[in-house]
Amino acid sequence: MPSDNSRLRFAPSPTGALHIGGARTALYNWLAARHDGGELVLRIEDTDRERSTAENVEQILDAMRWLELDWDIGPTSQAKRADRHAEALERLLASGHAYRDAANAKDVEAWKADHGAGRGYRGTSSDQPGAAVRLRVPDEGETVVHDLIRGPVAFPNASYDDFVIARGDGSVLYNFAVAVDDAEMGITEVVRGDDHLSNTPKQLLVLEALGYQPPAYAHLPLLHGPDGKKLSKRHGAASVQELREAGYLPAAVRNYLALLGWGTDDDTTLMSTEELVERFRIADVGKSAAIFDEKKLRWLNGRFMREMPLEEYTAAVARHVGRDADERLLGACEIAQEKAQTLAEVWPLIRFLFEPPVDDPRAWDKVMKGDAGTQLEAAAEALETVGRFEPAAIEAALAPLLDRFDVKPGKLYQPIRVAITGTSISPGIFESLGALGRERSLERIRAAARRLAT
Repeated sequence: MPSDNSRLRFAPSPTGALHIGGARTALYNWLAARHDGGELVLRIEDTDRERSTAENVEQILDAMRWLELDWDIGPTSQAKRADRHAEALERLLASGHAYRDAANAKDVEAWKADHGAGRGYRGTSSDQPGAAVRLRVPDEGETVVHDLIRGPVAFPNASYDDFVIARGDGSVLYNFAVAVDDAEMGITEVVRGDDHLSNTPKQLLVLEALGYQPPAYAHLPLLHGPDGKKLSKRHGAASVQELREAGYLPAAVRNYLALLGWGTDDDTTLMSTEELVERFRIADVGKSAAIFDEKKLRWLNGRFMREMPLEEYTAAVARHVGRDADERLLGACEIAQEKAQTLAEVWPLIRFLFEPPVDDPRAWDKVMKGDAGTQLEAAAEALETVGRFEPAAIEAALAPLLDRFDVKPGKLYQPIRVAITGTSISPGIFESLGALGRERSLERIRAAARRLAT
């Protein structure tokens, strides 16, 4: 990929949320542009006026901002370039590279029946009002896509129709508009999903007819789920906004998406964005479909969360749960940081510090049985004697009860955990008691013991 004056583009259609595959495409374009010191154009391909709503455009911009992927030019609107498309269309009509053709679908079908299978339709010029505009495709030779990932891919020209580039009302079609936009915006590399590979020969033919030098192309293998099928909603979060709501960090998502198809020679997994920019090259992207596995993303996200400075971690949790990043939340986050893998998992772990214990009948029925009541009363008595109510002293006060009742730690500590939180999952029990404080800890433990007694 050229390193001087490179200009890439991310050109989504605003027909809904930015899905994970589109997010990876945006990321790869951003990384390639930043690696080369080039520019990134954000172009909204909004010619579908029914689906290209302002709300859908904002969803894309919102996703890009959350992913922290900035752009140098744009966002530009393809629809607002209609005059440029019309001018390019007239140039092709005037040069003879395009012509008006009144044939309908049945006419094309009949022509192909007469000329044999595999032969592309060739039309006849017409002055009939409402005739569509077709590009003349050569009968001989091949159109070759020199793909940066796949290598050369050849398409026989004879198999292509003289394809429609504008409707009878003058509105241009996708492949024509994209080719014109890429040329006039000075795009040097087009990086997109391989579902666009079949469009590329048509765009190359348009560019050739207009006399433009084509950009380099790289078609990314599509993403699959762990079951090997095309990525969809059934595999977990489908859009960037869903990843945000699920509590993932932008840096972790960038890291994970970068690894879906690309990797380093030394198989490094955890990388900062700066390292991604330094090491990323489109030529190193593989040809095989990459597997999006949300379990792996959760693991990677957990690694990022554990390595965050506590203040930064607390601020991220505060934004996610809609609370102030005050001292109480800082203390709560300190005991949960090693346990949670997403921001969404933090609040259930620390909620007991801000609210009464939850009512979890399954946890109660599983844990609060046998000698649990007697053990809770003994634990309360032991905790009353603790001088400074902190984890090490709490553990020292409770440890003798293990021998006294001849039980393993889980048998003693799980009832305490359920008593103070209402559930069987929390940060470390000694840290949880310390954060809750002596008064509230004793109150909850004794309340649980009374409930068991009745």
